[in-house]
Amino acid sequence: MLSSIAKQRAVWGAHAPLVLAMGPLPSRTFSATHDPHIRSLLTRRVLGEEPKRTREARALRRMIAWTIYITFGGAVLLLLLPRTFARWSALLTTIAGLILGLIALVRTPIADLAHFTTIVRAPWVPALGMNYHLAIDGVSLTMVLVTGISAVSTVLFSWDVEDRQNEFFFWLLLVVAGCYGVFLSADLFLFFAFYELVIVPKYFLIAVFGSTNKEYGAMKLTLYSFFGGIFVFIGVLIAYVTAGSLDLNQLSQFQFSPQLQSWAFPVLFLGFAVLAGIWPLHTWAPTGHVAAPTAGSMLLAGIVMKLGSYAGLRVAMNLFPQGFQMWSKWIAFLAVVGIVYAAAVALRQRDLKFVIGYSSVSHMGFVLLGLAAATALSVSGAVLQMFSHGVIAALLFAVAGRMIYPRTHTRELDALAGMNLSRALPFAAFTFVIAAAASMGIPGFSGFAAEITILIGAWKTYPLAVWITGAGMVLVAAFTLRALKQSFFGEAEAGVLVQEGHVALDPDWNEQQSITAAEKCGACLLMFATLAVGLYPKLLLDRIMPAVEAMRFLK
Repeated sequence: MLSSIAKQRAVWGAHAPLVLAMGPLPSRTFSATHDPHIRSLLTRRVLGEEPKRTREARALRRMIAWTIYITFGGAVLLLLLPRTFARWSALLTTIAGLILGLIALVRTPIADLAHFTTIVRAPWVPALGMNYHLAIDGVSLTMVLVTGISAVSTVLFSWDVEDRQNEFFFWLLLVVAGCYGVFLSADLFLFFAFYELVIVPKYFLIAVFGSTNKEYGAMKLTLYSFFGGIFVFIGVLIAYVTAGSLDLNQLSQFQFSPQLQSWAFPVLFLGFAVLAGIWPLHTWAPTGHVAAPTAGSMLLAGIVMKLGSYAGLRVAMNLFPQGFQMWSKWIAFLAVVGIVYAAAVALRQRDLKFVIGYSSVSHMGFVLLGLAAATALSVSGAVLQMFSHGVIAALLFAVAGRMIYPRTHTRELDALAGMNLSRALPFAAFTFVIAAAASMGIPGFSGFAAEITILIGAWKTYPLAVWITGAGMVLVAAFTLRALKQSFFGEAEAGVLVQEGHVALDPDWNEQQSITAAEKCGACLLMFATLAVGLYPKLLLDRIMPAVEAMRFLK
């Protein structure tokens, strides 16, 4: 024992000059202490080969980057494969991305997710300082996970798509790949490139494969997205010109002047908040949801709206913390107005998809309120709400768009109320009950865990906002119960023929079918996700909170 200690001391003594020589000067402290490659080099040169556990953790982190490569590769492959294999190729591609996210969730040590740690870094445009730089922490891992869950369920609910299958799944996978890229990017320009990349496939998914006013809905969504993108690009240029870097880790340590932050923050945050559905720039969301095919609605609500809120947190709030403090009260005000206003409007809608569309705007208001409160608990709750709403909204749109509409040819609540769909489509009724309970924030579901975390965290900062939000939650319960009752538990009309296991039919219309196996699998995946996180939120919060606490705007 003593001999081993003596040997260890001898090793440290021999390396002492090297350690001192490599110690960073005050002028180099900034870059050295925040560059994982320098830390890794120092570890290897001083202590020799890295421990096996460290090497495994680094390999796991690198593996998550393959969510981007596999999804992009799957999209390209769809252009070459025959139509017969299109949906299977899309399903296998999305399952692979989900499995990589789950492996990273289970195998990556929680301590390694406390900081935005580099997983891939390579020169891209060296002359401008642009790098292909990917990183991960607990926040981004959570968003990667909800992207994988939503993507798999979206493909399953699109299993019966017949028209232009290859093209449909090509655009779908491009949206998913772009979202993976946004959540993992650590270079500001790469982040912006992935962020804007999502817009084009969104447009074609809606304009080509949509339904109600599809061209209008697609164009409105695209114009709003580009409008927000202009502000985002201006913010990116401001950060780059001022700090001389595009590295998000370095930018988060750079001291921007308070004067610059006072106007740069609202420019950048507003650009991101458009995609998050902030009031009053939310009108694209319900229109886009209704016009989109079911897969498009699920992706818009499940993932794409989260790009705006995630970007506001990762980029705007973390780069310009003083500017955020100046404007946080206004963000909280707009968030509360959005919660109450969208819930009140949803209560008056007659189209089921419009109800769910305005519901999404209302629930995204909780995310913005959590961010505005700027406590570790409220921001962690906001990230958890991004996950929760992504799963719940996707499930609601799946029921409305794939289980109900193809079998009834209507989404009008008054018409559905006369069909008694709970008897005709019992599985769809059960799924909608689960989704409605989760959306209302019933304990045991992810919606409750996320919203209670936000409200408790926001109480200290904005108690009045929490009280008003409570009124909004009453409206949420009201429009959700109304939609549930009229969709599945209305009174059957005497003039309509009801068949066991089928929807209510007119005597001359007999083309209906029961819920398919693919639809049941997709619904079960989403229901399991909201139940698992609702019953054990610690699974995600233990990974989210350390990453949030490390962010600059809390300090």
